Amino acid sequence: MKRRGLLTAGAAGVAAGLSGAAPAAAKPGLLPRLPVQTGMDRLAAAGWDAVRGERIGVVSNPTGVDRGYRHLVDRMHADGVTIGGVFGPEHGFRGSAQAGGSEDTGTDARTGLTVYDAYLASQARWAEMFTAAGVRTVVFDIQDVGARFYTYIYTLYDSMVAAARLGLRYVVLDRPNPVGGRAYGPMMTDGFTSGVGRLKIVQQHGMTVGELARFYNGEFLPAEAGRQVSLDVIACRGWTGRLRAGDTDLPWVLPSPNMPTPDTAIVYPGTGMFEGVSSLSEGRGTTRPFELIGGPGFDHRWCDRVTGLNLPGVEFREAYFTPTFNKFANRLCAGIEVKVTDQAAYDPIRTAVAMLVEARREPAFAWRVDGGTRYWIDLLTGSSRLRTMIDAGAPAGDVVGAWAGELAAFEARRRPYLRYSRLGS
Repeated sequence: MKRRGLLTAGAAGVAAGLSGAAPAAAKPGLLPRLPVQTGMDRLAAAGWDAVRGERIGVVSNPTGVDRGYRHLVDRMHADGVTIGGVFGPEHGFRGSAQAGGSEDTGTDARTGLTVYDAYLASQARWAEMFTAAGVRTVVFDIQDVGARFYTYIYTLYDSMVAAARLGLRYVVLDRPNPVGGRAYGPMMTDGFTSGVGRLKIVQQHGMTVGELARFYNGEFLPAEAGRQVSLDVIACRGWTGRLRAGDTDLPWVLPSPNMPTPDTAIVYPGTGMFEGVSSLSEGRGTTRPFELIGGPGFDHRWCDRVTGLNLPGVEFREAYFTPTFNKFANRLCAGIEVKVTDQAAYDPIRTAVAMLVEARREPAFAWRVDGGTRYWIDLLTGSSRLRTMIDAGAPAGDVVGAWAGELAAFEARRRPYLRYSRLGS
């Protein structure tokens, strides 16, 4: 009964943390760092009652930590929770692999537990791993960053489908969405799904992983798995959709090697689109990935034009940098550093669209073509519409206006699965 008590208290805890009470005095335009408890914090405080006595499998990475940076797996193992196996996504459970890489299946040096390489695992492979580990309950604890092209949300989905097919229980330990609770951007469409966009959600989905799990369970699993999974979400306490990275007192652990700070997460749903441009580096191989955008064929004029747009909540600095790896490694790039000045006013996707529109005017500009046939930007944005509109000379306002209808439909579709207030987001 304690187990269900904690889970039931999650909803009450969310409501208690969403009273909308004004925070203590802060600098004008800024929120103070508000106290927030993650699902892991709450499960640990309850003595792991919601999962104790069960053989569990943990899907996690280095972000699954408490306030003292102690990992969920390490704490559970030390406290006698029975863990049948650990499942590591892209970059690995302990985070030792770069983008597009993973850690091989093996034994974890700290705990002696078997860690399975789950990156790019099919749903059938997930089922095989769960069966091999002998687990009856799956626990998911990974920090997402709120963009459709970030792969952890597909780790969540595929493992949920496999758990549903096997009749396993699935528990999500929720964490805040670092870009807040607002949904924005274009919808994924048929013919454009890939590893960077598997499901029909908008580009900035505006949900926590717990809310996404509920959405998946209601909208996608009945068709994919034949039934819903037995799902429990241990909610955050104190988080609302108006809060963004840096607004809370939670520690930040880089979710992937190129997501080093909360600032990176704030811009990523937009500037992540520059992965679809072959002539511009998105800043991988620098200390400010996704905040630094530039290429060898560009100069100050691009930054000057973007600055002249007077976009809200952001300033642009003419920047020069030399990536140490990835695009244009060891070559001088000229371009822009994105400097967010007001997170509440800043729109990462609209800003990035404006940057793309202005970059397209440069002779050096070129879209990235994947495998010689598909434009990568189409896979990132979910259709060919953004690319073809920009190529045709459409202004940024027309480009972002083109997805208004599908965004409204998505907002309505996701509403029943939301568990945190969006007031002011």
